[in-house]
Amino acid sequence: MNTLDPIAEISHTQIIFPQGMMLECGTRLGQVTVAYRTYGMLNAQRTNAVLVCHALTGDQYVAEPHPATGKAGWWDAVVGPGRPVDTNKFFVICANVLGGCMGSTGPRSLRDDVPAAEAKVWGTDFPPITIGDMVCAQKMLVDHLGIGRLFAVIGGSMGGMQVLEWAARFPDMVFAAVPVAAAAYHSAQNIAFHEVGRQAIFADPDWNGGRYWEFGKIPARGLAVARMCAHITYLSEQALTRKFGRRLQNAPKGPGEAISLFGDMFEVESYLRHQGSTFVHRFDANSYLTITRAMDYFDLAAEHGGDLAAAFRGTKTRFCIVSFTSDWLFPTAESRAVARALNRAAANVSFVEIPTDKGHDAFLLDEPDFHRTLAGFLQGCAVHAGLAEWRSGR
Repeated sequence: MNTLDPIAEISHTQIIFPQGMMLECGTRLGQVTVAYRTYGMLNAQRTNAVLVCHALTGDQYVAEPHPATGKAGWWDAVVGPGRPVDTNKFFVICANVLGGCMGSTGPRSLRDDVPAAEAKVWGTDFPPITIGDMVCAQKMLVDHLGIGRLFAVIGGSMGGMQVLEWAARFPDMVFAAVPVAAAAYHSAQNIAFHEVGRQAIFADPDWNGGRYWEFGKIPARGLAVARMCAHITYLSEQALTRKFGRRLQNAPKGPGEAISLFGDMFEVESYLRHQGSTFVHRFDANSYLTITRAMDYFDLAAEHGGDLAAAFRGTKTRFCIVSFTSDWLFPTAESRAVARALNRAAANVSFVEIPTDKGHDAFLLDEPDFHRTLAGFLQGCAVHAGLAEWRSGR
């Protein structure tokens, strides 16, 4: 890597699986590395483990300062002592997804299909992956930790897709599942937004066919635009209006001063540019391409003959599905479709729609109704499962 790549030197907790894994595309990875973090203590019975699955631009640093940015963990409001996912009682695991850029095997990794002396970074040659592949890599980690059954799997957005895949693929390993602001497939509209972002990256003059690091560059402008485009979808019109309205950041000071055509005219423009510029310092462009494609491919019903209920038939997992009223990226109707499929499969399912104007990102923000819902569901499941941590009242 190079000095333009600030995430290259970050060290991570990693486990290497020398046996590799077969991907759903038919390609075999000869070796797989999974970077992860854990919080809390695993009990003697190994029954209190909670797997948290991150969203598209998240990573394993769910409840601690991020090593690249110094900012608080991306779900610091939810995971921690005394929080809805209480690390005084649960052992929390969060892994960087396969295809990611924070230590797990992905486009930034060295190829394992050539002699070691000839190995180069995968880059755009990294094979296409799926949400199912991500989950299989996580299962390898869970098995390595000696956990036979997860108390809960929780995640929002792409993390919620992983939750659904976990419950469908490994139902006997998941006692409780909480998919938040998610869906059983990626809609045409969502695919379209992802494609705009990918084309912005391709159009960057520093893209260099996806081998940008060989030239000491990163496609920063294209990746920033991709992030800006995606970030708009994470918000709502009400939230944007409340936060920014039509306020000018650099308003003319008098009648003789003209507005600059290319300046930061509106506060919302400045906000989006900031989101884009900070993103390029913690994310790899090829990982962005790989992971957005994995989301686009996701269609849990198609994996089961077009019948979503078939994915969950016979499941003993307890589900709590959460959506938000102003989320137009993964609207409530898509969560209801999952709930209905679970009902058809005679599953134990609760569904909650949280009123909010914060849009898709509400699950990451201070949303007390969501936090109470999550905490209450997990407590009820813990009591039903007979977890010692809850019986003792600790």
